[in-house]
Amino acid sequence: MTEAAVKSRAPSAVLTLTGILFVALNLRPALTSVSPVLKRIGETLALGSFGQGILTTLPVLFLGLCAPLAPRLAQRIGVDRAVLVATAVLGAVLVLRPYSGTVGLFAGTLIAGGCIGVMGVLLPGVVKRDFPSSASILTGFYTAVLCLGASAAAGTTEPMRLAFGGDWQAALAIWTIPAWVAVVLWWLQLDGKHIPKRPTKPARSLFRDPLAWQVTLYMGLQSSLAYSVFGWLPTILQDRGMSAVNAGIGLSVSIMIQIGSAIAAPWISSRMRDQRAMIALAVLFTGAGLMGCIYAPIGGIWFWAVILGVGQGGTFSMALTLLAVRARDHETAARLSGMAQGVGYTMAAVGPLVLGLLHGAFDDWQVAGVFLAVIALAALGFGLAAGRPLYVGEER
Repeated sequence: MTEAAVKSRAPSAVLTLTGILFVALNLRPALTSVSPVLKRIGETLALGSFGQGILTTLPVLFLGLCAPLAPRLAQRIGVDRAVLVATAVLGAVLVLRPYSGTVGLFAGTLIAGGCIGVMGVLLPGVVKRDFPSSASILTGFYTAVLCLGASAAAGTTEPMRLAFGGDWQAALAIWTIPAWVAVVLWWLQLDGKHIPKRPTKPARSLFRDPLAWQVTLYMGLQSSLAYSVFGWLPTILQDRGMSAVNAGIGLSVSIMIQIGSAIAAPWISSRMRDQRAMIALAVLFTGAGLMGCIYAPIGGIWFWAVILGVGQGGTFSMALTLLAVRARDHETAARLSGMAQGVGYTMAAVGPLVLGLLHGAFDDWQVAGVFLAVIALAALGFGLAAGRPLYVGEER
């Protein structure tokens, strides 16, 4: 590469990276902004535990259902334009859904989940394509920014509702702003050079690969825990006696802590023989934090929120890491990402729904806590299997 090419590439790389990080910032606020005001939404729209459970489940379900559409959309219009379209639709939905009644709220929430599903599948491929030598490090930063967006929405939505005179619609709609900032930045970095490539030959289906299923099930189970926390932790803490503001801050603190472990876990595991030890540690921290938030004395809740955050930052970043390190090449990694996120997130949608049903049936969180413990143990088992130093798509 000539010196002139290097110089011309530098500003483009900076703009591309900025676009990636701002899009990543928008991958969770549509979800985590709802839970702090979920009780207010339920009171306003007469939604019981079942309705609230459906509201927290819809975006995760459609995140999984729409994830397989991402490669097809990218094949048709290009990866970069697909990300742009999904982000723009997300921005439009976020400003419309709070003011469209019950039907509009549910419809907007499922569309938002679908947009996030498309964005989430495509972004790791953009990172690997444009920054191949720094993909693992940038995946950590990408995950950290994702956690930052989730934390900001969880911690500030309820205070903004109070600042807006109790208007939860305005508190939700304001999250359209970072989405449109991402749209502008992503549009600016489009250069017309990224042309969709059609596969030259059919590849062996990963749905017949045991290791691909182990990665997928680990992704789905840890995601089920994550979205159960996003959807219900503020309600759990409020039912245990915390104020709505402090409950939202509790979720925010837990997600904010994820930033550090999201960066550290892949970096540390890259210096190990395989990923099993780091996955085990992350899942155990996650399980301990969940059990502490539900069963431990309320006075120590901030400690358990931190433990939960350390664990979930590690479980999620390790799930994304597996998508790269369990594949020999970027084409296989892209197919594994589509399978793991499509199937995994669809499966993960069951967690928040069942949690709401258990709470409604028993009118407490004790049985729901047992359900979460079972999910954590299953995640540990499949995580240990997926963390072995093997590759998908190869005979064993």
